Amino acid sequence: MKLLTVAIPCYISESFMEHAVETALCGGEEIEILLVNDGSTDKTAEIADRLAAEHPTIIKAIHKENGGHGSAVNAGLANASGIYYKVLDSDDWFDEQALIKVMDILKGFVKDGKGVDMFLANYVYEKPSLQKHKAIRYGGVFPQNEIFTWSDVGRFKMSQNILMHSVIYRTELLRDCKLQLPLHTFYVDNIFVYNPLPYVKTMYYCDVDLYRYFIGREDQSVNEKVMIGRIDQQIRVNKIMIDVMGAQDFTKKDPHLKKYMRIYLSKIMTVPSMMLILDGAGEALAKKDDIWTYLKEHAPEDYKALRGGLFGIAMNLPGRGGRKLAIGAYRAARRFVGFI
Repeated sequence: MKLLTVAIPCYISESFMEHAVETALCGGEEIEILLVNDGSTDKTAEIADRLAAEHPTIIKAIHKENGGHGSAVNAGLANASGIYYKVLDSDDWFDEQALIKVMDILKGFVKDGKGVDMFLANYVYEKPSLQKHKAIRYGGVFPQNEIFTWSDVGRFKMSQNILMHSVIYRTELLRDCKLQLPLHTFYVDNIFVYNPLPYVKTMYYCDVDLYRYFIGREDQSVNEKVMIGRIDQQIRVNKIMIDVMGAQDFTKKDPHLKKYMRIYLSKIMTVPSMMLILDGAGEALAKKDDIWTYLKEHAPEDYKALRGGLFGIAMNLPGRGGRKLAIGAYRAARRFVGFI
């Protein structure tokens, strides 16, 4: 059994996937790298096979029909032999020294007969076109270098959130919660993080900048125009997360878990709401109202809390003037959080 499985979903990734792989190889024989070729039409499959032949005890190539990012993550999880599971997008990369430190900590868990459900590290927005980078760290939110629980979690700032980039899950936890991401859908990384949270009891935070998140391609899923064009996929993800929240019985769970899941949902509700406000068409504004109606019907307690909160009020200000104020607040928040 490997210590850590790193799944790298690859779709038309010939120009950058090797860099991602190179930064993961420093994990040595205790790491497993799964190159999941999601029906690419370029040389991705050929490169994956070559890399697997060059590193047969570390790298495996998995070839499948195109099903989208979520489908590739599912395939990686189905084939993972590591105790822990991490997703690395093919245009992103690891800081190698940070990965070595993370691996040492995970090895220590195994040696001591301990373990955690969720391991957290920092991630860094990288925008080479502007020669800028911005690290998202969790100082003041999580205790450092110790195993902790939800009751130990502090207050999150606006710029802080648990994302796929920052999280490493225990593989069996993901299987126990029957995680399955929808096919042909972008933004499923939010489901990957969110759905398992109620199963998480123990955590560990290492203050290293492990994950380097590339920002800047025009076709990237976080590009604003792309996001508006894929709004129906965002809505699909949003509703799946609402269903997860609405189905929870928090009576026997730590209240800090409920608080965080509600904060996360609030931020995710804001994204499609804001994209639909930016679109401005009557059909788009009707879709925005539908999302909030769905929340009211499927998670009424959370609707009451979110609708009366800062994000909820901003996203539902009436009339053209209200939408203009919401857009101004959104632009300011983007500048504060980073440069995506």
